[in-house]
Amino acid sequence: MSNRQTTSHTPLREHVSHSVRRYLGDLDGCGTNNLHDVVMREVEIPLFVEVLNHCEGNQSRAADLLGIHRATLRRKLRDYGIA
Repeated sequence: MSNRQTTSHTPLREHVSHSVRRYLGDLDGCGTNNLHDVVMREVEIPLFVEVLNHCEGNQSRAADLLGIHRATLRRKLRDYGIA
C-alpha cells in the first residue's frame, strides 16, 4: 500500500484561460490593442523570478530549464528590470 495520494491538478492553460476571460470582462467593453504583450509580460516576469529562485540565481541553469538561450534570458531580465 502506497502513502502517495493521488491528486488532481488543473492544467496551467485552464488557469490562464480563466484569468484572460476575467481580464477581458474587467475591461468592461474597453478595447486593448496590445493584449499579447500584456499577457506575455504578466506571465514571463513571475516565471523568470520563480525559475531563477529554483536555480538559486544561476542564469545558465535557469535558461536551460526554460529552454531558451542564456542571452535571451538575460535580455528579458534586463527589459523587465529583474536583473
